[in-house]
Amino acid sequence: MAYEFERKQRITVLGGGPGGYEAAIAGAQLGGEVTLIERVGVGGSAVLTDVVPSKTLIATAEAANAIGDAADLGVQFFARTDTGRPIRPDVAVNIAAVNKRLLGLARQQSEDMKSTLIRSGVKIVQGEGRLDGPDAVIVSTGGPDGVDFDRIEGDTTVISVGASPRLLASAMPDGERIFTWTQLYNLQSIPEHLIVVGSGVTGAEFASAYTALGSKVTLISSRDQVLPGEDADAAAVIENVFRRNGMTVLSKSRADSVARTENGVVATLSDGRTVEGSHCLMAVGAVPNTAGIGLEEAGVQLTESGHIRVNRVARTSVPSIYAAGDCTTFLPLASVASMQGRTAMFHAMGDAVNPTEIRNVASNIFTQPEIATVGWTQRQIEEGIAQGDIYKLPLSENPRAKMMGIKDGFVKLFARTGSGTVIGGVIVAPKASELIFSIALAVEHRLTVDQVSRAFTVYPSLTGSITDAARAMHIVL
Repeated sequence: MAYEFERKQRITVLGGGPGGYEAAIAGAQLGGEVTLIERVGVGGSAVLTDVVPSKTLIATAEAANAIGDAADLGVQFFARTDTGRPIRPDVAVNIAAVNKRLLGLARQQSEDMKSTLIRSGVKIVQGEGRLDGPDAVIVSTGGPDGVDFDRIEGDTTVISVGASPRLLASAMPDGERIFTWTQLYNLQSIPEHLIVVGSGVTGAEFASAYTALGSKVTLISSRDQVLPGEDADAAAVIENVFRRNGMTVLSKSRADSVARTENGVVATLSDGRTVEGSHCLMAVGAVPNTAGIGLEEAGVQLTESGHIRVNRVARTSVPSIYAAGDCTTFLPLASVASMQGRTAMFHAMGDAVNPTEIRNVASNIFTQPEIATVGWTQRQIEEGIAQGDIYKLPLSENPRAKMMGIKDGFVKLFARTGSGTVIGGVIVAPKASELIFSIALAVEHRLTVDQVSRAFTVYPSLTGSITDAARAMHIVL
C-alpha cells in the first residue's frame, strides 16, 4: 500500500543579515526546508562591517572616556619609576589593535550564527542571488570553471539584502583618506583630524567615538543641529556634549565636495568655505541593495528610492515573496529586521503572528551619552497627531547619577491625556539602550503611569528616574 507524504514547504532566503538569519531559523523550526543564500558571510554587513564592529569600537571609546572622567570621582593613575616616584601616564588608544579585535569579534559572531543555522538544518549557499520570477532564485557561485549557476525553486522567498553606504560623485571614498563607515576599520592610527560629513545617527556615533579616542573632529551638519530626526531636547544635549568635548560642529553647512590633498583631505562647503583634515568619513545615508536582483521583473513593488514595499507582516506585493530589513520601507534597525524575518515566516507558514507595530519599536543612538526612544514623539504630540502629556526629569536629580558623576541626560515620559497610558518616552543617559526596556514594556502592554510608578526599582539606581517621572504624572481619579 502506497502512502503519500506532504512535501515540506520550501523556503529560500536571499541575504543572511539579521532579517534573513531569523527568517531561516524560524522557517526551520516550523518544519520548512530552508536554503539561505549569502554572498559575504552569515550575518551580512550588519555583523561583518556595520553594527557589530561599530558598536565594539564605541565600547572602546566609552572605556577611553571612563578613564578620562575617573579623575572627577577622585581616581588618579600613576606609573612608578625605579626611583619610586609616581609619574602620571598618558592614555593612548592603539586603533590597529582595536580594529583587529573588533573585526575578529565580527568574524566570530558570523561563524557562531552559521553554526546555529547548520544545527537547525538550514542549507547555506555562498553566492550572488537574484529572483527568477516569483517562485525561484538563481545563484551565481564560484565554480571550478569560473562561475556556476544554480536555480533554486521555492514556495516562499524572503528578501533580506540590506543596504550600502550612499556614495557621492564629488566625495568618492578611497579607503585611505576618504571613508564610508564600512572602511574605517582599515585604519592603523588614530586620525589626527577627522572630518565627518553628515550629522545623522551614523555620523553622530562615529564623531562621538573618535572624539573619545583622541581625534580632533569636525562634524559638518546641513541642519540646525545634530541628529535632526531625533527628540529635540536629546539632540541639544548631545550637541552640547560634543562642543564641550572639543568637537567643532558646523551647523547649517553643506559639503559640496571632499578631495584628497598631499597629506590629507579638504572639504569644500556650499558657501565656499573649506575645512582641511587628515581623514574624512562620509555618513550621508544608505541605499538599499535592491538593484539588479529581479524584483521588478517578479512583480515586487519598490519605492522611488528602491526600497521594497512591505506590510506589517513583511509581505510584498507578490504573495509568495516577503522582505525584511534595511532594504524595506520599515525602520532600518537590526532589531526590526529580525522581527520582520520571524514575522514573515510565521505568516507564510500559518503560525500565530503579531503584525509589527512600528510605534512599539525601541531604538538607540550609541553616542556618549546614548539616546533611547520608543513610542510616540514629543513632536507628534505638539502637532496634535497624538494626545498626550509630557514630563521631563533631569538625570542630574538622580542620586545614582550623582554618585557616578553623570552630568548630562534626562528621562522623558509621554502619557495619554486622561487615561495616563504610557505612549512613549526618551532616555538620554549612559547605557540608555538598557534603560529603555521598561518604558518599551509599558508602551507594548499599555500600562498607565500609575502602574509603572508602583513597580519597585532599586535605590539608588538610574531606573529610579523612570518611576519618579511616572509618579509625577499621577492620574487623580
